[in-house]
Amino acid sequence: MTAAHGDEARLRDEICAVGASLHARGYTTGTAGNISARLADGWLITPTDACLGSLDPARLAKVNAQQEWISGDKPSKTLALHRGIYARNEQARCVLHTHSTHLVALTLAGVASAEAVLPPITPYQVMKIGRVPLIPYARPGAPRVAEQVAALAAEVRGVLLERLGPVVWAPGVTQACHALEELEETARLWLLLNPRPAPLSEEQVAELESAFGVRW
Repeated sequence: MTAAHGDEARLRDEICAVGASLHARGYTTGTAGNISARLADGWLITPTDACLGSLDPARLAKVNAQQEWISGDKPSKTLALHRGIYARNEQARCVLHTHSTHLVALTLAGVASAEAVLPPITPYQVMKIGRVPLIPYARPGAPRVAEQVAALAAEVRGVLLERLGPVVWAPGVTQACHALEELEETARLWLLLNPRPAPLSEEQVAELESAFGVRW
């Protein structure tokens, strides 16, 4: 087995392990959600209508650099969204989308603002995911959503699709999972607390940006 084939095999296993973990902990249910990862010669992506809790490494869809489906089951209908993020952000090696309960609930209850669905209320929120804008509702797989997300892909590390849930991207599959977890936990805290907590100050956010090399 070549090094490239070995890396792809490990990546397939990591996608399946992360999918199973997210599903087991209730971050996604049924066949909702999808995960992709960038390869040297294209992408891997979970199949359409696949359950993240029972993915088969051998059945993950593979798409080549010419955007042709070459192996595995049929790719997720969100493939264009994933491709757009990779095209605009060279650091992104994984894109992860779930229908996480508290983040979907946040879009139904009302986000803090369209530019930042949650204010910066915890340091790890700033460090792991940062500012997350809202993408107005459109049907799953709508081309205009892919275009809107791609336009933001170099500026932020995730977006929240109204009524559908988060899309996050990171330099690796596990890192994307951690970002998603932090975002969902922040939404849960925000929805639980009444009155709403005060955000971190501009000075506190700036300190986190400087210390950890992140951007709010």
